[in-house]
Amino acid sequence: MSELRWQKSTYSPDASNCVEIATTPAAVHIRDSKNPAGLHLTVGSSTWAHFVSRVAQPRPQ
Repeated sequence: MSELRWQKSTYSPDASNCVEIATTPAAVHIRDSKNPAGLHLTVGSSTWAHFVSRVAQPRPQ
């Protein structure tokens, strides 16, 4: 696998710790920015798209 290009959310301040992602055509890789050399989670692109669509939905009050 070629080198992954990790990125933080544009909503995260530069100095904060957060989740980072790297995308490939078939998958999204997710890691903790506090431990970049550690393990990371890989999910399929369609699974990631479903997750993002669910968290973007307004929550009932």
